[in-house]
Amino acid sequence: MPKKKMGININNKSVEQVADGKEGMVATSHPLASRVGAAVLKEGGNAVDAAAAIVFALNVVEPMMSGIGGSGFMMVHHAEEEKTVVVNGHTRAPLAVTPELFLDENGEVIPFKERSTSGKAIGVPGTLKSVEKALEEFGTMKLEQLINPAIRLAEEGVPVNWVLAHHIDQFEHRMSKETKELFLPNGQPLKEGDLLVQKDLANTLRKIKEHGCDVFYKGEIAEDIVKFAREKGSELTKNDMATYEATLDKPVWGDFEGHKIASCPPPSSGGVTTLQILKMVELLNIGNHDIASPDKCFILSEAMRLGFADREAFMGDPEFIDIPVDGLLNSEYLKERIALVDLNVRNPNITFGNPWKYQKGSDPYTPVVHHEEKPFGETTHFSVADKYGNVVSHTLTLEHPFGSGFLVPDLGLMLNNEVTDFDPHPGGSNQVEGGKRPLSSKSPSIVFKDGRPVMAVGSPGGPTIIASVTQVILNVLTYGLPLKEAVDEARIYNGEYPLMIYEEGVSKKVIKELEKRDHVWDENPLPQGLGNVQAVKIGPDNKSFSGACDMTRQGEAIGINETK
Repeated sequence: MPKKKMGININNKSVEQVADGKEGMVATSHPLASRVGAAVLKEGGNAVDAAAAIVFALNVVEPMMSGIGGSGFMMVHHAEEEKTVVVNGHTRAPLAVTPELFLDENGEVIPFKERSTSGKAIGVPGTLKSVEKALEEFGTMKLEQLINPAIRLAEEGVPVNWVLAHHIDQFEHRMSKETKELFLPNGQPLKEGDLLVQKDLANTLRKIKEHGCDVFYKGEIAEDIVKFAREKGSELTKNDMATYEATLDKPVWGDFEGHKIASCPPPSSGGVTTLQILKMVELLNIGNHDIASPDKCFILSEAMRLGFADREAFMGDPEFIDIPVDGLLNSEYLKERIALVDLNVRNPNITFGNPWKYQKGSDPYTPVVHHEEKPFGETTHFSVADKYGNVVSHTLTLEHPFGSGFLVPDLGLMLNNEVTDFDPHPGGSNQVEGGKRPLSSKSPSIVFKDGRPVMAVGSPGGPTIIASVTQVILNVLTYGLPLKEAVDEARIYNGEYPLMIYEEGVSKKVIKELEKRDHVWDENPLPQGLGNVQAVKIGPDNKSFSGACDMTRQGEAIGINETK
């Protein structure tokens, strides 16, 4: 059953959340970003070129969600080289931090609200480096050309849409005084329809255009970021900025319903956990049950709980710990895991398994697991495909709404709070360490059939990203739903928390039946929905494309029908 539509319009112009095209497709969470990406494709640029322009545009139009003060993972399939890689622009903790970073003088964990809006939460920004790396490896246009639309949008101003207005209203408490000066001028929050002008951000982007990314990581912008961050209590240094590099990583791969799926590798847990859940529900024959049936929902929920139990135990930064990726994705191991599922009743004792016996060349260790509830992150995702066969699936973030809450004066840059993705308790696989990358849930994914990409998908939403991506892939490949219906089908999440979290649209029949089987549901559906999926499908020979945007934001899908 579809979830409730939340309403979309911008400047009284129709916003299309579903589209078809003959020469390419763009699907992002904001119409202006989609139109920037579409313009690049129409000019003959490829999917990576369009992705770079979209990243900069999103920094302007969705400043609470992402930007070059944050980080992300960009999955690229490059058709000519027949290569699929993840351009890893994930944040790193400052080198000087220790596992005790988030403990108070009594050795107690500092509450999330306090630590997530402190300078200690700021990680090294990686997004700009990942854009630079992607363009160097796979682009056809120059960064200084692709940044121009964002400069213009920032300088001339963009209309505040209901998504940004909602976040300004709801998350004022996360903002520093510098941030409030921009989003609450004269103490009054910007409303839907107001013009957001960001002159400082325009000047920052112009400096990057003129001097390249080094000005951000080694030059005057880096100096200003470090000076400001340290004034707020951060351990960030010029060396942390200057030595940061984006990397090209191999995806994790899985099989599902006759398709190959490439997804995000550690330090994101997203790919492995998504592939685990998909394979487990396939082994449990979920397709034998109607999409809106209690049995289907029960199987999906139990598989999520199994996958998230392993995620908590084994995931982290592979530069710091051994991660049994092969063992976790081994089909025999997953058969062991689903043996814990009883369709008649919720298993109350699900915990992590033992993937080590299916993992060669590793020394097993006993995981240290800490449970901690915290708000879901706010992120953004977009998908792009071009007529040349190239595909981009990119998830990028500041982590929580407005990141750390700090906007650097004179730069117009929001700084992330991604260091809070570490476990604040010392001792676990995801403990805070200098230079380490925190555990993420980002799951940008590309689905392949017979060696050819057929779908790109991803979502924001902290750990619920995994649930959203899993369910959209399931809806398309198992249940055969058209892309927009697959995105809008009501979703559930049952992972790190004891309650079943769900969207409006899950039927009372399902809720009551699963209650009989000992599932406990959240009191009400999640008001803002779970995640915000932007997806693209690619037809045979790259001659047809479809795109769909999630109704929970003001996304727009744009099909390309003529290019230079």
